[in-house]
Amino acid sequence: MKKQVIIIGAGPAGITAAFELLKKSDEYQVVILEESQEIGGISRTVRHGGNRMDIGGHRFFSKDAEVNAWWDALMPRQGAPAYDDKVLGREVPLVEGGPDPDKSDRVMLTRNRVSRIYYNKKFFDYPVKMNANTIKNMGLGTTAKAGFSYIGSTVKKLPEDSLENFYINRFGRQLYSMFFEGYTEKLWGRHPSEISADWGAQRVKGLSIRAVLKDMASKAFGKKQAQVETSLIESFSYPKFGPGQLWETAAAEVEAMGGEIRKGCHVTRFDVEDGKITGVHYTEANGKACRMGADIIISSMPVKDLVAGLPEVPEDIAYIANGLPYRDFVTVGLLLDKLNLVNTTDLKTLNNIVPDCWIYVQDTGVKLGRIQIFNNWSPYMVSDPEKYVWIGLEYFCSEGDDYWNMSEEAWVNLGVAELIKMGVITSPENVLDSHKECVKKAYPAYFDTYDQMDQLIEYLNTYENLWCVGRNGQHRYNNMDHSMATSFEAVRGILAGSTDKTAVWSVNTEKSYHEEKSAEVNEEMAPTPASEDFHDVTVKEIPKKEYKPPISIEIGKKKASKEDKD
Repeated sequence: MKKQVIIIGAGPAGITAAFELLKKSDEYQVVILEESQEIGGISRTVRHGGNRMDIGGHRFFSKDAEVNAWWDALMPRQGAPAYDDKVLGREVPLVEGGPDPDKSDRVMLTRNRVSRIYYNKKFFDYPVKMNANTIKNMGLGTTAKAGFSYIGSTVKKLPEDSLENFYINRFGRQLYSMFFEGYTEKLWGRHPSEISADWGAQRVKGLSIRAVLKDMASKAFGKKQAQVETSLIESFSYPKFGPGQLWETAAAEVEAMGGEIRKGCHVTRFDVEDGKITGVHYTEANGKACRMGADIIISSMPVKDLVAGLPEVPEDIAYIANGLPYRDFVTVGLLLDKLNLVNTTDLKTLNNIVPDCWIYVQDTGVKLGRIQIFNNWSPYMVSDPEKYVWIGLEYFCSEGDDYWNMSEEAWVNLGVAELIKMGVITSPENVLDSHKECVKKAYPAYFDTYDQMDQLIEYLNTYENLWCVGRNGQHRYNNMDHSMATSFEAVRGILAGSTDKTAVWSVNTEKSYHEEKSAEVNEEMAPTPASEDFHDVTVKEIPKKEYKPPISIEIGKKKASKEDKD
């Protein structure tokens, strides 16, 4: 008789675990319980009006050879130019015999990684480069101050007991105050001095002024670096229709191998006997209460919710779990007739729009954290990439606060007003259509009871058939590849009959995952930067007593064409 495996969550970690178990063994009956009606978690693709939104931005790049091989096997790389590459005559790496993106949907594209910082109404390269553009934007005085500040940080290191000191040690106080302090506070709603340095170690990793200068020097002299810092890569892979396409494809493979995916199932509590979880209780979308017996549990649900559903949890453990903080996320999609930004780069784009995938908004005068330009992620994300510009405005807030509770109309009005203030668009008339998406517990945060996380991990490991994987499953700010790697390790442990979870919890820590891979492996990688998924921020949440709804802005009379509507 097959062992019953219940996987909680159909995001990258859950889908990967199901796929690996079913591919490598026929001894398991696998059921995935997904609370939402979507596949992919925060790596899903949202469809609206003939256009597609990537929630949070997901570049497919990893230093993990196993992850890269998994992606390649599931979605082959392009063998012909994509639509925009063909129109513009751009050269891109092609795989002999690979699919043609204009004729096949199951294909991975190679895209240029371009990101810039918007600060003080000027655009800076991301990561910051000490080039003529940066010096011009900052001015000689500020540039000199930044240089001396960095030199000072190399001489006198601060104790890395906070994210603030972590950044100052790597960039100097001047650049920290310009590009990190405000943005970090905007993202987390906390000052960097209140946040653990662990977050920087996981997300920024080896990035520093020294790394940036080394990268610039190696490129100037035509040298190939053996080790590539993920924030400095220049291209990445991307599914034709966004990240959700890959996870929907993987989910279909799981079902083809006999796995079952039940959507709209909210897990509420667990049955436990003799140190094992024996049953999972959940509520279906129609409100029906259900229970399923289990031999093995693979959980990617938030640790806070997992512990809340376990019986007889010690008081101190319950306190730690309940105190784990999260940051929530709202993205506003806007379909535009044009952007009021000039492409001053040498990169060719359709209609000569700016080539950025992301624009980081360090300006503390607006709440907006980042702007995604979906045209540049993939031309197939936009209904008519030669006619429209489809962008995503990324905002960070907390579930239940005044921003989280704003209506879609209020969010759109706020976004449009801030884009006009920044000079990105000139008028509400530029906006043809809009859509809002809210994401709960998008970012596990590194403050409050997080410093007691080791104690919580030790407790969870006492359940011998429980494996915690993924970003929320481990309360760790993992990228997609990290989340996948936790599932690889969990499946290896399950197949070996082990109850040791050390390898699973060691993914994306300084002791394991952060070790650089060899040059040979890096040359074979399909690009997605680790710290590019990191969001730092500066405007504090508006206290309720000061809160005022954004001004009402009527979106222009222009409408998207009929074929652009779902």
